Amino acid sequence: AKEDTRPVLQCVYFKAIEGKLYLVSADGFRLAVISLDYEDGEGEALINRDELKGISSALRRAKRVRLTFNGDDVKTLILDTELIRYKWISDNGNFPEYEKLIPSEHNCLTSFDTAEALRAVNSLKALSGTSSYPIDLTIGDGKIMMANPDDKGNTEISADTEGEVKVRLDGSYLAEALKACGGMVELKLT
Repeated sequence: AKEDTRPVLQCVYFKAIEGKLYLVSADGFRLAVISLDYEDGEGEALINRDELKGISSALRRAKRVRLTFNGDDVKTLILDTELIRYKWISDNGNFPEYEKLIPSEHNCLTSFDTAEALRAVNSLKALSGTSSYPIDLTIGDGKIMMANPDDKGNTEISADTEGEVKVRLDGSYLAEALKACGGMVELKLT
């Protein structure tokens, strides 16, 4: 998040528990979660995104990396490579309970090509003429139907589907998500 009113959402949440390391980030609208195997104990830390800039290029060059947590009162995250030791002090605050936002059950599942879906979303954007535009998705019968709610146009793409559902999404948000995914996407809806 870019607003200073929610400083916790400007952080990446590192959480090690039960043999997994979770890296979680959010901006108030989107949530990104990745889990990795981790056998060096348990711990957690909130590290501001600005402090992590440039670390990805250092990690690409590293042959070995070890991540550890220190401290109870003042939590620190330590990242050791063969050349450099990085140490960050955790920000104060509690990261939101993101697990509750991830549905564990779904009643519709579909897989489709992102390039084809992105072309469909962009064609509906051209019809709307605005930067913010809703799209009605109808999933089922081996296809995804995308339509402009004002009946200005619709398009469909082929997809592997299980179940049926209708949902309205923000088209610009859907386009951003499709660009980030690339390749094939598996979409689960509750």
